[in-house]
Amino acid sequence: MSISASKAKREQKRLEREAKKAAEGKSMKKTKKQAAKDSEDKSVDDTQEQIAKMKLQTDDEGISDRVTTGVLASLETSRDIKLSSVSLLFHGKVLIQDSTLELNYGRRYGLLGENGCGKSTLLKAIAAREFPIPEHIDIYLLNEPADATEFSALEYVVREAEHEMKRLEDQVEDIIVKDGPESPTLEGLYERIDSMDPSTFESRAAVILTGLGFNSVTINKKTKDMSGGWRMRVALAKALFVKPTLLLLDDPTAHLDLQACVWLEEYLKRFDRTLILVSHSQDFLNGVCTNMIDMRLKQLQMYGGNYDSYVKTRSELETNQMKQYHKQQEEIAHIKKFIASAGTYANLVRQAKSRQKILDKMEADGLIQPVVPDKVFTFKFPEVEKLPPPVLAFDGMSFSYSGKEEDNLYENLDIGIDMDSRVALVGPNGIGKSTLLKLFQGKLQPQKGRVIQHTHIKLGVYSQHSADQLDLTKTPLEFVRDKFSNISQDFQYWRQQLGRYGLTGEAQTAQMATLSEGQRSRVVFALLALEAPNLLLLDEPTNGLDLATIDSLAEALNNFNGGVVVVSHDFRLLDKTAKDIYVIENKTATKWEGSILDYKKRLAKEVVL
Repeated sequence: MSISASKAKREQKRLEREAKKAAEGKSMKKTKKQAAKDSEDKSVDDTQEQIAKMKLQTDDEGISDRVTTGVLASLETSRDIKLSSVSLLFHGKVLIQDSTLELNYGRRYGLLGENGCGKSTLLKAIAAREFPIPEHIDIYLLNEPADATEFSALEYVVREAEHEMKRLEDQVEDIIVKDGPESPTLEGLYERIDSMDPSTFESRAAVILTGLGFNSVTINKKTKDMSGGWRMRVALAKALFVKPTLLLLDDPTAHLDLQACVWLEEYLKRFDRTLILVSHSQDFLNGVCTNMIDMRLKQLQMYGGNYDSYVKTRSELETNQMKQYHKQQEEIAHIKKFIASAGTYANLVRQAKSRQKILDKMEADGLIQPVVPDKVFTFKFPEVEKLPPPVLAFDGMSFSYSGKEEDNLYENLDIGIDMDSRVALVGPNGIGKSTLLKLFQGKLQPQKGRVIQHTHIKLGVYSQHSADQLDLTKTPLEFVRDKFSNISQDFQYWRQQLGRYGLTGEAQTAQMATLSEGQRSRVVFALLALEAPNLLLLDEPTNGLDLATIDSLAEALNNFNGGVVVVSHDFRLLDKTAKDIYVIENKTATKWEGSILDYKKRLAKEVVL
């Protein structure tokens, strides 16, 4: 471990010891006792806040590989934030260079960019206050699950709300002492305290948790007994309930089912503070966002409107840019041609010099650049041999994990999958969609009925945990070459294979631990294609993928000549690919006689806020 890492870890341990000592410190007499206790509480809170900041600023080794610059260009007391000269480096790579970031209170920003461009890194840097954001603006970043505790989901959210209430009250007291009761920053704090209303904490927390998929049983389950996905929902509930001035959500729908996604979309439409949202769901961005921030070409480019407005505006701007570029290039070519043909005639030489000055000035002012198109990656699953039906089917299938009939998840289920099937399974989390995929694979056995598999079936499975099979200490090139050493040992061959799935350049030779979730997913898709399956079972395949890659995946699935069964919370992917939609409910799978967008409308009608 480096000296910097050791120093940072020692500092973190010192802060933790101070927090413990402050919490256990002995008190004095009654009047002084309360003052001492308040001081202790503040010391503990301050120390814990420093520890939280340190965690945001450091990696697992205790050091930060982020380097940031930025200048506050808005008023210190304003709830709007404007930062100029914004730059961000990560592992020595420039992600943002000399940009402006402007966040207006009450606006909801969608943060766009291809996988690996640094969206999550930017959110972490903002949350860690590595940019000069005024202290009165509280920030919450959702990027990790709630702690594993003895508290239930409901208790966890209510306790966090109580802590936030106390933090705000302490902040008011500190400002009054420091700046006086007329401080302009107090107004926003008073507003927040008034809006919290402790008498409604429990009922309001319950509404949010129910919207995110909790029921009367799971809402009282201890967080230590929950999976990471459900604890992520608890953390999201906390963020929504506390309503910070600046809320940062990094792919909040990744662990949600379609129903919870619709609820969250409707909730965030009404979010009246400042929101920055990373999402790879086009319809979610359209429903929630009032503005877009595009992280292209190492710049932060701001757009008004939702995602569809962004696409239209950007297209118009790029069309005009290319017109101006071609016009300028024609003018430059004309000037150069005249200069070259001027010869030695005195009057022509003078004109040539004059035109050279025009050319020099154009270059000094900066020439119009051609539009750099987005990288387009074309997924392709290999052609496979056609199998006659039935390829995969359930015949009167009943299943329960306990083996008891009263616990059945499914009863007398009949469903068939053929080589031309494009089936989407929808329904709330916990209803049994992933279980159905495991039954298809033969990992689980039904208590009644049969699972029929063609003798030549070859299943290709992508699950939410597929990336766990990757060795994060290796580079993608090393990993695929070692895994399929029987095919080729040539790195150039594997470069081409990974490149087909959008993993190019430095990403192929970087340690996989430093890659984004979306980049790792592309490695998994490359592995899946190499296995040449004739039927794909995909469980949340879009998690972490950027919008362009999701579109490429949809096109690949449509062109694939084998069968596809997909579970996804991405309405756009399902709208583009699903021919048959089955709603999993009431211990069976019922065919939906409409489009996936019709299903979304039905869910939206059931939303309770």
